[in-house]
Amino acid sequence: MKKKVSVFSVVLMLVMAVMLAACGGKEVDKPAGAGEGAPAQGGSAEKSAVAAAKERGKLIVGVKYDTNLFGKKDPADGQVKGFDIDIAKAVAKKIMGDETKIELKEVTSKTRIPMLDNGDIDAIIATMTITEERKKQVDFSEVYFEAGQSLLVPNDSPITGVQDLNGKTVIAVKGSTSAKNIREKAPEAKVTEYENYAEAFTALKSKKGDVLTTDNSILLGMQKEDPNFKLVGGLFTDEPYGIAVRKGDAEMLKAVNETLSELKSSGEYDKIYEKWFGEKPPKK
Repeated sequence: MKKKVSVFSVVLMLVMAVMLAACGGKEVDKPAGAGEGAPAQGGSAEKSAVAAAKERGKLIVGVKYDTNLFGKKDPADGQVKGFDIDIAKAVAKKIMGDETKIELKEVTSKTRIPMLDNGDIDAIIATMTITEERKKQVDFSEVYFEAGQSLLVPNDSPITGVQDLNGKTVIAVKGSTSAKNIREKAPEAKVTEYENYAEAFTALKSKKGDVLTTDNSILLGMQKEDPNFKLVGGLFTDEPYGIAVRKGDAEMLKAVNETLSELKSSGEYDKIYEKWFGEKPPKK
């Protein structure tokens, strides 16, 4: 009798072990770290950048350090200044209640989207053109600045427009839309790409190329630095700038768009624009 009970107990234990194993197996289907702030499918963070910023006590914004008028580090005091910087501070004030609760982290045209995806920054405010290709990677705000691609050449250059670029060396910046546009419009031009605008402008001044191309607004900042150069060719593309946030971060996108709307309705946007460009923004 004791043996029968013993055999029954063993069988019962085996059955229970199988059932427990089956139940435990369900955990395999659960995404790692689910419910604990782990990345959601597609790489978007479950936690909004707004919540993350409030937890850490500051908003982290990716900006340019080398783009005069938009975002440039002043060697005199070490501060980054420009149109984009003032817009970033307004976003920080909206989200954090204080424009000083912000960290400005340097990005380039090549690094800005990877840094956003990695969570190194909460938003990109860095002369970033809204394109259909980029919309697949990030979510954009409403347009906050209208620009267009142009050309910067030495004052004695014979180049007057895109039609003169075939056979010339054109300087551009990696990760920007400018190089692609030139390859389409002047397929016989040699395009040389540099890491950032400071390197690109230095290359032009060193005569490593015949012309530098990017948005007219950025080129205007270079021209103000060195009057030995001029803008030519007019505008041959539309370059609407947008603020980029991580794909699917609706809360952050809402905060950014509300900031832009409030700046424009209050007249503060016009003041910021005039402060940096010396004129009121063009009206549509």
